[in-house]
Amino acid sequence: MIEKFKIDIPREKVSKIKEKVKNYPWNLIPNLPDWKHGTNLPYLKEICDYWIKDFDWSLYEKKINDFQNFKTHVDGINIHFIKEEGSGSNPKNLLLIHGWPGSVIEFIEIINQLAHPENYGGNKEDGVTVIAPSLPGFGFSESSNEPYGPRKIAEILNKMMTINLKYKNYVAQGGDWGATIANWLGYDHDKYCKAIHINCLTMRHPDGPQTDKEKRWQEKFDKDQIMQDGYRTQQATKPQTLSYAMMDSPVGIAAWIIEKMHGWSDLKDGNIESVYSKDVLLANIMTYLCTDTFSTSTWIYFGRREEGGRLFPKDFKKINIPTGIAVFPKEMSEWPPRSYVERIFNIQQWTEMKNGGHFASLEKPDLLVKDILNFFKKN
Repeated sequence: MIEKFKIDIPREKVSKIKEKVKNYPWNLIPNLPDWKHGTNLPYLKEICDYWIKDFDWSLYEKKINDFQNFKTHVDGINIHFIKEEGSGSNPKNLLLIHGWPGSVIEFIEIINQLAHPENYGGNKEDGVTVIAPSLPGFGFSESSNEPYGPRKIAEILNKMMTINLKYKNYVAQGGDWGATIANWLGYDHDKYCKAIHINCLTMRHPDGPQTDKEKRWQEKFDKDQIMQDGYRTQQATKPQTLSYAMMDSPVGIAAWIIEKMHGWSDLKDGNIESVYSKDVLLANIMTYLCTDTFSTSTWIYFGRREEGGRLFPKDFKKINIPTGIAVFPKEMSEWPPRSYVERIFNIQQWTEMKNGGHFASLEKPDLLVKDILNFFKKN
């Protein structure tokens, strides 16, 4: 069953969140103003002041509700999704998948560009029907009773697309966890998922790097991750312990998420607002807070570890459906040499962007949309 859904967060809940922000004990936090220690205190205080005085969640609630929103039951979970029919005569069905610490907020400005390119200087026939779900345990979707990894979530989303929505086939796009889920859709569900486009590489070939260039990349990746792995290790091993601190602290959740938005983006002079407005940052954070899903959103890390981590299975066979790759230079981790990626995917399009980072749909929406539509009109 598919039911229409409207986001309607009680005003009292929004007010309580702001009240907690207002009463946060800033005097207990030492002032280490450099971002290298974590989220910058002066900036966090600045955005929290804006949060209390000026941010209006209802504007973003309306932006989401301006689309058609639905919920559907898959494997015991109510999954939320946005659906926007493509303009063309025979549009492909595009499963658009977010990651962590993201949400459907990432896609508000690109859904119409993908579905109705004729309104943005493009060709009507290139438009796709966009299905943008909130991942299980994220935002407006329910959680499973235990942590699920990306392979299991791919299975759930494939069921949603083929059984609930009754699509005979579809294509998929994602960054971050969305890319990982797209990988598994291409690996396990290629009977239905006919092409994928990704802007992040999180999975690894079980045979590891082969050439000297690939080995140097692996060494650099391992070194770079030393200062990145803290949040990932916590969420992959003891997410419940983290929950006790976070679920009662909007400021704590904001700090945890903003650190990633700052560290993984292509910023000018280290200024986070050279890329994101305060409103966009807070709308994404509020999606977690209004739905009480910060805790369950972290479970995907635990689930991936139990599924085997970054590595594909030892008997891995190349993903043969057409794959589009968008390489943004400030991705959270540097892409491997193309030779490595070629052993995983049937690459039909490889685009190296001049700028942009991990959150491509927010940072460089026009570049991402152009690359997605160019790829899917050919595949």
